[in-house]
Amino acid sequence: MDYRICQEPDVRPLFPPNVVVQVKALACELPFNSGIPLSRFSKNDIATEVVRRGIVAQISGTTIWRWLNEDAIKPWRYRSWIFPRDPQFEEKAGRVLDLYQGIWNDIPLKSNEFVICADEKTSIQVRDRRHETLPPRKNQCMRVEYEYRRRGSVSYIAALDIKRAKIFGHCAPKTGIQPFKRLVHDVMTKEPYRSARRVFWVVDNGSSHRGQASIDRLRKTWSNVVLVH
Repeated sequence: MDYRICQEPDVRPLFPPNVVVQVKALACELPFNSGIPLSRFSKNDIATEVVRRGIVAQISGTTIWRWLNEDAIKPWRYRSWIFPRDPQFEEKAGRVLDLYQGIWNDIPLKSNEFVICADEKTSIQVRDRRHETLPPRKNQCMRVEYEYRRRGSVSYIAALDIKRAKIFGHCAPKTGIQPFKRLVHDVMTKEPYRSARRVFWVVDNGSSHRGQASIDRLRKTWSNVVLVH
């Protein structure tokens, strides 16, 4: 049955309350219950299923989004979150947040002190286009070859100077102590870091720079480096 009441052009269709309730109930169901191999519904998935079940003859995903957005129920919205497991999480996080504000042990950093944040991105797919990209020409946009060859995967090791918004990085076959040492070398051999009073490196506890051993390893080569986990 088609529950649309208003058929005038440019006028939003009206749906009775029982239709709105049924749609909201469907939005809160698991897609598996409808035989759909999805982990969660999109607004368009819901619209398709509403029509398939015969709740209405036609409805848009935008209408469903508007109903759900106005309601207190917010199905299928989520936020990634990691619960802290380290009992010293607040203390360690506080040090990092202070550094991002230019403070260490409650004392503002000097002009010749810098903060570097470093991390790795693993398993980046390397693809080689079969033909070169053609530059734009008159009455023709740039052309990029559709087909490509797979060249395996690499890791990107990068560092960001928080104060100067400058990025350093390189690709390596995999992460590890040596690729990270190369990144530190690339940064610390350049000015102003080479002659800086202190350079704070903010890192996680990944295997490339884990624990006290990584602190001792860097200090042997760079006496002005302060590694902060």
